[in-house]
Amino acid sequence: MESIAVVKALAALAQSSRLEVFRSLVVAGEPGLTPGALSESLGVAANTLSFHLKELLHADLVTQERIGRNLIYRAQFDRMNAVLAYLTQNCCQGQACMAEQSTQCNPSSPC
Repeated sequence: MESIAVVKALAALAQSSRLEVFRSLVVAGEPGLTPGALSESLGVAANTLSFHLKELLHADLVTQERIGRNLIYRAQFDRMNAVLAYLTQNCCQGQACMAEQSTQCNPSSPC
């Protein structure tokens, strides 16, 4: 992963409401959530939520799928794991450390 993509992802997550939206999608896993469900559970106005989802989409941290009349948003676990791997790539001065022992996140078993 290139540093520009990591910066874009971290910038998207550097806002508290957007971070909560992303975390909610991580918890939801593969089924994802509709904007209505996100808005209700987080207490965020629909227009504000739309702005935050657009930023997360732009950073490639979430996907959007239309199913009938509904939009479904899902966390991009591969992208999230790539950002985490980039951040921990050279930790512990090349020695074995906790980062290598941790499991990666995936839709069936979120972190």
